[in-house]
Amino acid sequence: MPVPIQPEELKQFVETDEAPAAYLDLLNAVSFRTAGAGLRLGVFEALADGPLPLDTLAERTGTDRLGLRLLVEALAGYGYLRRTDAGYANSANTARWLLRSAPGTFAPVLSFWSALVTHWWHDLEESVRRGGPTGDFYAWLETRPDTLADFQTMLRRLADWLGEEIVPLVPLGAGATSLVDLGGGHASYSVAFLRANPQLRATVVDLEGALRQGAQTVAAAGVDDRVDLRPGDLFGTEIGTGHDLVLLFNIVHGYQRDDVLTLLRRAAAALRPGGRVALLEPLADVPERPPGVGESFVRMFSLNLFHTQGGRAYGLDELTDLLGEAGFTDVRQTLLTRSDTDHLVVATLPSGD
Repeated sequence: MPVPIQPEELKQFVETDEAPAAYLDLLNAVSFRTAGAGLRLGVFEALADGPLPLDTLAERTGTDRLGLRLLVEALAGYGYLRRTDAGYANSANTARWLLRSAPGTFAPVLSFWSALVTHWWHDLEESVRRGGPTGDFYAWLETRPDTLADFQTMLRRLADWLGEEIVPLVPLGAGATSLVDLGGGHASYSVAFLRANPQLRATVVDLEGALRQGAQTVAAAGVDDRVDLRPGDLFGTEIGTGHDLVLLFNIVHGYQRDDVLTLLRRAAAALRPGGRVALLEPLADVPERPPGVGESFVRMFSLNLFHTQGGRAYGLDELTDLLGEAGFTDVRQTLLTRSDTDHLVVATLPSGD
């Protein structure tokens, strides 16, 4: 949680030069790391049913008593925990957002980003110097099944929320029968399209580990017989031709320009004349308004993409040019109402009529 600070105290950090604002960043960075440790050690889950004394909490989490005491004191200082007569308890915000069973839980998001920042951002300077990532992000994910599961859960929950809005915005036509979902391992977007179009079938291409959650998604939706979960590489796995729609949702930003163009040309080759490609992206074109959480996320996300994958958030003009080079026309962009950072970009492959 952000460092507890009184409004008058905050002014000297953010409204004047009386105190270094970076000091608050230091404290907030430690708060973030501490919360991630508490989550992975099971501290919040152990307190789900009420407060516990330190000894009982250490026993249930399998931790050293002194180490745990220092950790929970820090968590209490940041507001994640409360001190009570019966021991330590979750704060109201922690109980609402960081228990994995809580509706709309933030736990997978915090767990994923904490692991990513802890293990990847230590050499941010090197990627900036060399102009690209220092490792293979997806290979790293495949070696960390818990982190991969959190990553896919985070994406799936976002897809469940945005899918209802997105599907009506992508015109398919009455005769549409086939879509390809490149990199859609959790399969939630494909399922959303299949539910709205009973005649439609989907091919989902992603890493084998990512598709494990996709198998659960299609089974729960009862559409196993209409979905082909195909493990493989987005650039080389056979996907056929004559499809009506190709989805590239939260994919383009992970690649450099030449790779993006290759993916878009691959999408064009897979489509029938008149077919469409749909991109879901947090565009670099942040709406003109006072800086806030949305802009901060896009800037952070773009830097993270560059550092971990060599990608970035693209501007609409850049994507329009790339789509044109790949053979697409009629590019249309929509800023979703359910997100202040996600844009849907749809383009059409000319029919040749």
